[in-house]
Amino acid sequence: MPLYLTRFSYTPETWAKLIQNPADRREAAKEYIEGVGGKLHGFWYAFGDYDGYTLWEAPDNVSMAATALAIGAGGALSSVQTTVLLTVDETLAALKKASSIKYRTPGA
Repeated sequence: MPLYLTRFSYTPETWAKLIQNPADRREAAKEYIEGVGGKLHGFWYAFGDYDGYTLWEAPDNVSMAATALAIGAGGALSSVQTTVLLTVDETLAALKKASSIKYRTPGA
């Protein structure tokens, strides 16, 4: 199954709620992805541009998109970005396939 890296940031209101009532959000994240047949591989908080990162496995892009949309629509996040991760083998296959594409620069 494909892997997905999600970067997210909470709203100030969400942080305020978590300060008042600390909660382990891994359980909620696990429930969301398992609902579409996937698996949560990791959940981390961080300093920097994003408040947290998750590593998910999902059956397909549609399932992951549905999960990301549902979480994003909940209003607790100020930003969410999901990246499809490629395995080394997938990247090697893409590199081999790219060699058959005869790209021309604009105006060439």
